[in-house]
Amino acid sequence: MIDLEKLNHYFGMFKGLGMQDLKDLFANTSLKTLEISDFFIKEGEQKKQIAYIKKGLMRVFSVDEKGDEITTAIRWEDQFITSYDVILYARPSRFYYQALEKTEILIIDYDLVQGIIAKNPKLEQGRLFFLHNVLKDSFARIESFTLYSPEERYIEFVKSKPNIVNRVPDKYIATILGMTPVSLSRIRKRIATKAQKK
Repeated sequence: MIDLEKLNHYFGMFKGLGMQDLKDLFANTSLKTLEISDFFIKEGEQKKQIAYIKKGLMRVFSVDEKGDEITTAIRWEDQFITSYDVILYARPSRFYYQALEKTEILIIDYDLVQGIIAKNPKLEQGRLFFLHNVLKDSFARIESFTLYSPEERYIEFVKSKPNIVNRVPDKYIATILGMTPVSLSRIRKRIATKAQKK
């Protein structure tokens, strides 16, 4: 069950809901601890679950035909994570959801959320908040690949996630940004050289 002191955080996230509404929703959560490399969801699974990352770091990745892992997203504290394939498209997950650190997550069943929302329409705005953030992340990723150079993508990644960069292995950062670890290393050296010349 969720810590009651955390309710103020959720109350701000789901604006307009009463404290009792939040208590009813989060009374149905379960706390799970993932050790490093443990999976929340694996490719091919159809877990209709949403998790809130209370503490830790997770990555989302797929495996290509060569057996290479392609990291597509990183999620950390105070963020939600779920299989969009399962939730939005009702199909098995195409991705793996794995802990990069010892991670504590609060899990709730999506169908249960749907049932609670049906009984309490005020919670619909919470679901819209969640879906809005899914779309926001997706559009931001598309825009970064169409509007920015690899170096600009890296600079923006560091600027937007300064506390995450040192927690994530370079090979995962590289694939998120659509480049090889060697290219990432070159970009970092180029940026460092420019900084020294100033």
